[in-house]
Amino acid sequence: MTKADLIEDVSRVVDMTRKESEIIVESIFESIVRSLRMNDKIEIRGFGSFRTRQRKPRIGRNPKTGARVDVPAKKIPYFKPSKELRDLVNTSAPAASNAGEALPSSIPS
Repeated sequence: MTKADLIEDVSRVVDMTRKESEIIVESIFESIVRSLRMNDKIEIRGFGSFRTRQRKPRIGRNPKTGARVDVPAKKIPYFKPSKELRDLVNTSAPAASNAGEALPSSIPS
Protein backbone atom coordinates (compact mmCIF):
# COMPACT_ATOMS: atom_id res chain seq x y z
CA MET A 1 0.00 0.00 0.00
CA THR A 2 1.30 3.44 -0.89
CA LYS A 3 0.54 6.78 0.73
CA ALA A 4 -1.83 7.55 -2.16
CA ASP A 5 -3.69 4.27 -1.49
CA LEU A 6 -3.94 5.17 2.19
CA ILE A 7 -5.34 8.61 1.36
CA GLU A 8 -7.85 7.01 -1.00
CA ASP A 9 -8.97 4.54 1.70
CA VAL A 10 -9.37 7.31 4.28
CA SER A 11 -11.42 9.45 1.90
CA ARG A 12 -13.68 6.51 1.09
CA VAL A 13 -14.18 5.36 4.71
CA VAL A 14 -14.88 8.80 6.22
CA ASP A 15 -16.69 10.16 3.14
CA MET A 16 -14.39 13.16 2.65
CA THR A 17 -12.74 14.66 -0.37
CA ARG A 18 -9.35 13.32 -1.36
CA LYS A 19 -7.74 16.68 -0.50
CA GLU A 20 -9.20 16.65 3.04
CA SER A 21 -8.03 13.07 3.54
CA GLU A 22 -4.56 13.98 2.28
CA ILE A 23 -4.35 16.75 4.91
CA ILE A 24 -5.30 14.26 7.64
CA VAL A 25 -2.76 11.63 6.56
CA GLU A 26 0.02 14.21 6.11
CA SER A 27 -0.74 15.71 9.54
CA ILE A 28 -0.43 12.31 11.21
CA PHE A 29 2.89 11.60 9.51
CA GLU A 30 4.23 15.08 10.36
CA SER A 31 3.21 14.64 14.02
CA ILE A 32 5.03 11.30 14.21
CA VAL A 33 8.19 12.73 12.63
CA ARG A 34 8.12 15.82 14.87
CA SER A 35 7.78 13.66 17.99
CA LEU A 36 10.62 11.36 16.92
CA ARG A 37 12.87 14.37 16.29
CA MET A 38 12.24 15.47 19.90
CA ASN A 39 13.07 11.92 21.12
CA ASP A 40 9.47 11.35 22.22
CA LYS A 41 7.90 7.91 22.10
CA ILE A 42 4.64 7.56 20.14
CA GLU A 43 2.35 4.80 21.36
CA ILE A 44 -0.82 3.90 19.46
CA ARG A 45 -2.75 1.33 21.50
CA GLY A 46 -3.59 -1.78 19.52
CA PHE A 47 -1.16 -0.82 16.73
CA GLY A 48 2.34 -0.30 18.08
CA SER A 49 4.91 2.24 19.16
CA PHE A 50 7.48 4.41 17.42
CA ARG A 51 10.72 5.52 19.06
CA THR A 52 14.29 6.30 18.15
CA ARG A 53 17.33 4.18 18.86
CA GLN A 54 20.90 5.37 19.06
CA ARG A 55 23.47 3.63 16.88
CA LYS A 56 27.05 3.76 18.07
CA PRO A 57 29.86 5.05 15.85
CA ARG A 58 31.72 2.31 14.03
CA ILE A 59 34.34 1.62 11.41
CA GLY A 60 32.91 0.55 8.06
CA ARG A 61 34.44 -0.35 4.73
CA ASN A 62 33.93 1.16 1.32
CA PRO A 63 32.72 -1.85 -0.72
CA LYS A 64 34.37 -0.59 -3.90
CA THR A 65 37.84 0.22 -2.58
CA GLY A 66 37.92 -1.65 0.73
CA ALA A 67 39.11 1.53 2.48
CA ARG A 68 38.14 2.04 6.12
CA VAL A 69 35.43 4.63 6.69
CA ASP A 70 34.34 6.18 9.99
CA VAL A 71 30.56 5.87 10.35
CA PRO A 72 29.30 8.43 12.91
CA ALA A 73 26.73 7.76 15.65
CA LYS A 74 23.15 8.41 14.58
CA LYS A 75 19.55 8.05 15.63
CA ILE A 76 17.28 5.70 13.71
CA PRO A 77 13.49 5.38 13.88
CA TYR A 78 12.21 2.07 15.25
CA PHE A 79 8.69 0.60 15.16
CA LYS A 80 7.54 -2.10 17.56
CA PRO A 81 4.15 -3.64 16.70
CA SER A 82 1.66 -4.34 19.48
CA LYS A 83 0.72 -7.88 20.41
CA GLU A 84 -2.75 -7.25 18.92
CA LEU A 85 -1.26 -6.23 15.56
CA ARG A 86 1.12 -9.22 15.53
CA ASP A 87 -1.82 -11.55 16.25
CA LEU A 88 -3.95 -9.97 13.50
CA VAL A 89 -1.12 -10.27 10.96
CA ASN A 90 -0.47 -13.90 11.89
CA THR A 91 -4.09 -15.05 11.57
CA SER A 92 -5.27 -16.32 8.21
CA ALA A 93 -5.39 -13.54 5.63
CA PRO A 94 -8.80 -12.35 4.39
CA ALA A 95 -9.84 -13.07 0.81
CA ALA A 96 -8.67 -10.63 -1.87
CA SER A 97 -12.23 -9.33 -2.30
CA ASN A 98 -12.08 -7.91 1.25
CA ALA A 99 -9.03 -5.76 0.52
CA GLY A 100 -10.99 -2.48 0.34
CA GLU A 101 -13.16 -3.07 3.38
CA ALA A 102 -12.73 -1.44 6.77
CA LEU A 103 -10.42 -2.93 9.38
CA PRO A 104 -11.77 -5.47 11.86
CA SER A 105 -13.51 -3.99 14.90
CA SER A 106 -10.68 -5.16 17.17
CA ILE A 107 -8.40 -2.41 15.81
CA PRO A 108 -9.07 0.90 17.54
CA SER A 109 -9.77 3.88 15.33
